Amino acid sequence: MNEAEMFETNRNTWNAKVPVHADSEFYDLANFRKGKSSLNKYEMEAFGEVCGQNILHLQCHFGQDTLSLARMGAKCTGVDISDEAIKLAKQLNTELKLDAKFVCCNVLDTSQFVSEKFDIVFTSYGTIGWLPDLKPWAQMISERLKPGGFFYIVEFHPIAWMFDYTVSPPEMKYGYQQKEAIYEEYQGTYADKNSKMVSKEYGWNHSLGEVISSLAEAGLQIEYLKEHDASPYDIFPGLIKNEEGVFEMPNKLYPLIFELKAIKNSTTEAMEF
Repeated sequence: MNEAEMFETNRNTWNAKVPVHADSEFYDLANFRKGKSSLNKYEMEAFGEVCGQNILHLQCHFGQDTLSLARMGAKCTGVDISDEAIKLAKQLNTELKLDAKFVCCNVLDTSQFVSEKFDIVFTSYGTIGWLPDLKPWAQMISERLKPGGFFYIVEFHPIAWMFDYTVSPPEMKYGYQQKEAIYEEYQGTYADKNSKMVSKEYGWNHSLGEVISSLAEAGLQIEYLKEHDASPYDIFPGLIKNEEGVFEMPNKLYPLIFELKAIKNSTTEAMEF
């Protein structure tokens, strides 16, 4: 199967996930509609004041984070491969009387559909594992950033993706720097493990070195890389909730989350012409 067919398999799965996720406690749409933000402490601290900022949200699903930022006064554009997710995002945008824009495309093709440049480009929690190669992804991010703008990612740590979670207990099965696609087929989804839907997914592992190098090679300057024991989401087996209300491994053998911020400076812009 070629990459285009793998992307199509993933798109179909994400389309099937949308109604399941929209009805789930995980996404809590009822309280979101009442004004609850979907953003977590990591990204909130990284963003700072966003009012008036132009933000591009990559792989936005049905747009809760995009719309949460729009509620805070940012001018937001969300991108996702799932047409059903973008359809729901647009419905929520209209219902909540916000002014976010949503575009349905493969994230790697974003520059073909979005010509604006942004103060912030953002992606979070379970996104880069859907991409076979981070170099075109990083190049697109550089293209869409204004000089002085920054890219921010908060993501599950690549060590966590070395395990096969379809078996119990999870088995360390996949390479930290594995290049081959990983195919999984299982019933349910992280937001509703009891759902009858069948998830068919192709994913790719990316080391921290690959993330950093791809962004640096695209002309971005790494400001920081942080690793954290605690995840806002209880999606891995055996996690416990700590006193701060986030989830961590009892033995803390490896981090669950990393966050990275990278800046586009003016010399990068000059090199593009």
